[in-house]
Amino acid sequence: MPIEIQNVSYTYNSGTSAAYEALSDISFTVERGEWIAIVGHTGSGKSTLAQHMNALLLPQSGSVTVDGIKSREKSKELRTVRRKVGLVFQYPEQQFFAETVREEIAFAPSNWGVSGDDLERSVLDAAGAVGLDTALLENNPFALSGGQRRRVALASIIAMRPDYLVLDEPTAGLDATGIRELSSLLGRIRDSGLGVVQITHDLQSALTESSRILVLENGRCVTSGTPEEIASYLLDNPVRGLLIPPLVRFCAGLRARGVRINLTSGLPEVLARLEEARG
Repeated sequence: MPIEIQNVSYTYNSGTSAAYEALSDISFTVERGEWIAIVGHTGSGKSTLAQHMNALLLPQSGSVTVDGIKSREKSKELRTVRRKVGLVFQYPEQQFFAETVREEIAFAPSNWGVSGDDLERSVLDAAGAVGLDTALLENNPFALSGGQRRRVALASIIAMRPDYLVLDEPTAGLDATGIRELSSLLGRIRDSGLGVVQITHDLQSALTESSRILVLENGRCVTSGTPEEIASYLLDNPVRGLLIPPLVRFCAGLRARGVRINLTSGLPEVLARLEEARG
């Protein structure tokens, strides 16, 4: 069963002069084994939506259901929802508190009653899943590089064996190499059967990696669809804060000249098509 978001709305400081509507009537689903990207500018509601999926926030109207379990205030099942949906914050250091990488990764499974050899196996399996060198297990997580901290944060969530992984701006602060490595890692995680939700303002990443995209603006869903559908929509309907990648514009220009090309295919296909056209 999927994560089902149905007509969710949420207002901060409701009933006061400082009230701010962060989400308005949002609906979509996330299946296991797919990669959903949620894109939008700063303040569009992306992070608020991420916290609803993990039950850190509960909807003021509408519903959030994870594998048939509804997120409700004071529900005994909220703990199960939070185990099923792992949330990785934008800045990994915000969720670190242990003195070593090993303790950081071990915290979640130990909190669920795993101990002894089983706990050690969980730590090593999670480190291996994210490509984290086991030589770093005794290091302080705060002393690691940005890319290594991101891997520790992922491993600490994977160790509790979630069914879904929600990442809030996972590429923030990473260089080009770090972004490529993270994208490859998330692809492997998706291929293992987990549902991946990427919260991002990086449209290039969303168009390249995800299977479906949800576009938010001012707390509302502007449109959703496949990367190809979203690229086509945004070319005709710009959304504030979302920059169309140059390659997409280039492909759109080729299309306008009669070249049959996918807007989100990437440079290799573009070059191949150009060679084809010359022949």
